[in-house]
Amino acid sequence: MITQEQLDIFNEKIRAANSIFLFAHKNPDGDAMCSVLALARLIELNYGKDVTCIYDGNIPDNLDDAPLRKRLRFFEKIEDDVPVDVAIVMDADYRVTRNIGGPVKFMERAKFVVEIDHHQNDAKDGLLCIDDETAAATAEIVYDMMKRAGWEWDFVIGRLLMTAILTDTGCFKYEKNGNVLRVAADLVDSGVEIQRIISGLSNKPRKTVVTEAASVGATEFYFKNRLAIAVIDSQQYKNIDGRGETALNLLAQMHGVEYIVLLKEQKPNKIGISLRGRGRPVNTIAMALGGGGHEFAAGAVVDDSLENVKKKVLDLFAKEVRK
Repeated sequence: MITQEQLDIFNEKIRAANSIFLFAHKNPDGDAMCSVLALARLIELNYGKDVTCIYDGNIPDNLDDAPLRKRLRFFEKIEDDVPVDVAIVMDADYRVTRNIGGPVKFMERAKFVVEIDHHQNDAKDGLLCIDDETAAATAEIVYDMMKRAGWEWDFVIGRLLMTAILTDTGCFKYEKNGNVLRVAADLVDSGVEIQRIISGLSNKPRKTVVTEAASVGATEFYFKNRLAIAVIDSQQYKNIDGRGETALNLLAQMHGVEYIVLLKEQKPNKIGISLRGRGRPVNTIAMALGGGGHEFAAGAVVDDSLENVKKKVLDLFAKEVRK
């Protein structure tokens, strides 16, 4: 729950700042990207401040039509010596300094750092941490800040917040807390169209869909088909947007599958791991691999060979399925 003291400190620091930077984790997903853009617009509308929104990595193609998408600037296009009064790190998840990639240099140089997140993270990097592990998405925290502070907002902000919520909840599939549904209802009442957003999110390049579908076709199954492991190697990885949601969604439709793993060879000896659980928690597996995330949707990045990472995953799930 956001406190009045936190809002007061945020208000004080933003009003005094001449240079504000916003960014999230590397390879930003819908919640990360849209939460950054929504808060940037809120700051500009309510404080009259210019905000610089930056990122590192790749942004999914299906977010190309999100409002204000073109405002995001790749971190290398920003001069290294630019002053930073306030850096706001959003949706960074576990191991913040590693997880945000290139923008970490702006955070380290900032006079004041704000952290806004809904993931569990015991290593706080912000001087002001507005965190809520019960929130379904970082956008839900931004919405709560907006409402409690009485900020002016518009349709663009509403659409960004809804896009963030839909992507991080799997269109509400993963949620057990009804608050995010109440937030969504308020956004719908304001004129935000869920169907239009979902339609836009379902628009991917053909090569991405074909690559991910092929990985599903080659999926291996373990523990009496309870665990499905799909692989995208380094040659195939260049065809996807870094996340592999199509593959994960297809595997989640298979009868009897309880745990889903997608191994993505981002480069030799650097393996991205996406985990999904169908009513089964996977966040503890992610944490054992040095990652984190939601109870039923989590991930990690491991510096090791594809073969070794696959063995580690199988060993961890062998213990999990016996519980």
